Amino acid sequence: MILIQNALVLTPSAEPQALDVLVDGGTIADAVPRGTVKGDGMERVDAAGRALMPGLVNGHNHAQTGLSKGLFDRYNLETYLNAQPGATGRRTLEDKHLSALIGAAEMVRKGCTAGYDMFAEFPLPTADGVAAVARAYSDAGMRAAIAPMMADKTFYEAIPGLAEALPEPLRSQALKARYAPGEETLSAVQNLLRNWKFDRERIKPALGPTIPHHCSDQFLAACRDLAKELGVGIQMHVAESKMQAAVAPKIYGESLVAHLARLKLLNEKFCVAHGVWLDDDDRKRLADAGCSISHNPGSNLKLGSGIADMRAMLARGLNVAIGTDGAASSDNLNAFEAMRLACYLSRAQANPPERWVSAREAFHAATEGGAKALGFDKLGRIEKGWKADLVLLDLSALHYIPLNDLLNQIVFAEDGTGVESVMIGGRWVMRERKLLTVDVDALKRKAEEAVARLRAANAEAKALGEKLQPYVGHFCAGLTNQASESQY
Repeated sequence: MILIQNALVLTPSAEPQALDVLVDGGTIADAVPRGTVKGDGMERVDAAGRALMPGLVNGHNHAQTGLSKGLFDRYNLETYLNAQPGATGRRTLEDKHLSALIGAAEMVRKGCTAGYDMFAEFPLPTADGVAAVARAYSDAGMRAAIAPMMADKTFYEAIPGLAEALPEPLRSQALKARYAPGEETLSAVQNLLRNWKFDRERIKPALGPTIPHHCSDQFLAACRDLAKELGVGIQMHVAESKMQAAVAPKIYGESLVAHLARLKLLNEKFCVAHGVWLDDDDRKRLADAGCSISHNPGSNLKLGSGIADMRAMLARGLNVAIGTDGAASSDNLNAFEAMRLACYLSRAQANPPERWVSAREAFHAATEGGAKALGFDKLGRIEKGWKADLVLLDLSALHYIPLNDLLNQIVFAEDGTGVESVMIGGRWVMRERKLLTVDVDALKRKAEEAVARLRAANAEAKALGEKLQPYVGHFCAGLTNQASESQY
């Protein structure tokens, strides 16, 4: 047993209290007034001058982007997707593990104890690749839901008219790369999920059909059936960009969410990533089905996708998580920053102050809301019987001086530098700012070697992406502009 003594504990009511927290195995055994636990036979941790909060949960990430941070500026979602082969191609299994471990280490360092990861491989998910990512999260000590990202249409095939708009020989070169046939992909994913070798209380599988119109209806229906058969969740990018919302009526004659509802994909285990361009009917459909949404404000801003309406999501009764997205489209995996942006952006949408997202609402989304989206029970609060995923904050950090309101200062001021120690499942994975599960110096050396090697290996793909970019950007902008502004 571990007794964390003398901390200022952020309770489920969001009120800080002077409590001692007893951890037994991976569970919070009790939270009691200071000094009331007597006896020996336990590790006593003096947390005087510290605040104790539940670990944050990252609602949306991509492990394959850990080696790609800092590569992109002034790319929107569509030009970013066009550039991905040159940024994430030709990875070895060790590269896939390394990329995921970089992200996991950063998240732990910044107080995040669990995450939803849509890990991508091309042309289809592999058992070895997904296992490499799962092993990275396990090595770091994190919890994760890993949803192999998949599709049966490429980016150029999915957008009506895009391939035809590309000049030769660029069109032929772009269309050379194809996903594996849908049946092959589904068979591979079915096998890897059925033979899952990791503890599902820590690392659980999910499905990640990437974007609705990148998947045929037959493929999506098969994903629906597989998820139901195996009892796993689904996460999809839905209405992330205005272009996606504009494409939906052209393909389906209805919104993306309406079409997913028609295919019966929506349920309590379905999580929308982004949801920027949803209307209220979409939000109602999602809420009525018990779905979750991961709000990813930093990535939405960087890619110019827009500002998702978190207040409208909450008003409809949706479970909202908060995510960072991958390190290539947000450049950091700082859930504190994402939580703060979620609050601030609600104040830039002509909402009166009473409709602004509060610190308490954002914190709930970044803890319990995220845990629900990932499918983890009793995670995200400090309470007897809940999982012992805990973060100690150093109250001598300047952003806590003076300490006027602990919750407000966590949400509005914490940037990760105040995180002193992190416990996941009753095990310390960081103590006194030192990661105990990851050798950061070795990580840096391996990353530098991998980046140099992959830069050379992907030079041709990168050059093709750069040649395609102006055509992709111009076509997608035109398609978006054709859509009536009144739809949104």
